[in-house]
Order: sequence, then C-alpha cells, then structure tokens
Amino acid sequence: MEQEQIDKEIFRLVEQKPEITNQELARSLAIPENVVKERLQRLSDTRQKILIVDDELDALIALKRALESDNYNVVEAADGLSAIKKVKTEKPDIVLLDLMLPEIDGFEVCNRLKSDPLYKHVPIIMLTAKGEINDKIEGIEMGADDYVVKPFNLNEIKTRIKMVLRRAQD
Repeated sequence: MEQEQIDKEIFRLVEQKPEITNQELARSLAIPENVVKERLQRLSDTRQKILIVDDELDALIALKRALESDNYNVVEAADGLSAIKKVKTEKPDIVLLDLMLPEIDGFEVCNRLKSDPLYKHVPIIMLTAKGEINDKIEGIEMGADDYVVKPFNLNEIKTRIKMVLRRAQD
C-alpha cells in the first residue's frame, strides 16, 4: 500500500473510531506499528514543509540544517525522479530545486509539476550555478516562482522562501 493510501485509511479509521490505538490501526491496515506511528507524526506536523532537491550532498545538508533551525520540516531528494515522487508523497509547501540533477534535470521536474493540476500550485525556487539570463528566463517561463544562483547567501534564500510562501498563501 502506498503512503498516500495508508494516510487515507488512517484518517478513515480514526474518523470511525477516534480512540483507536496505533496497534489497532496497524492490525487493521496490515502494516507495522512503527509505520503507523511515523505516518501519524507526519500527518500531525503543522510546520511548513520544504523539499530540497540537490545531488550535491554538502549543499543539501547545509541548507537543510539552516532551514530546520528556522523550524521548517525539511525533506530531501537527490535526483529529478525522486523529487517528483516526494512531491506526491510528502506534499511540500515549497520546492527548492537544483537544475543539474541525475535522471531528469530541474527544468523537466518543474515542467512536469507545473503541468500536473494536482501539483501546479506548489511553489518552486530554482537553485543553480547556471547564472545565464537565458537559464533564468527558461526557469521562470516554466513556472518557477523564483530563481537563485549558487553560491547564495543563507539569509537571502530564507527571505526568498518566506516571500514565496507568503505569496502562495494569499
């Protein structure tokens, strides 16, 4: 059973019986109790969720730590295909998307997400070393909400994230 289906079943069972235990949920869904516990924690986390997509581990870890220190719930993906899957399973509030990725590049990830009616509303900030004006134009035309050239200042990226999230909530 996929995570999205597990979540729906958990909601259904909890609505039917609000006092249901994790053990009863696990038994009803035929999944381990620790999976039920993890899904419930994710479902009850009210922090804004950021998906960072970058194949450079050093950059990813540094940015993740900085954003977690600002109380964001941060998840990560290291390639384009994983990014698309994570958007569908994790339902992030915003995606920080590197352009140069294995599997499929950031432009294609952006294009696929913005073409899908279920995910086109998810804001995307492109992060890349490609600072050419044509790259910026292409990213914005594909639907990216902002475009930041690496290396970037952490305070600047945090401010841009807040700005894009604020716009998305209006």
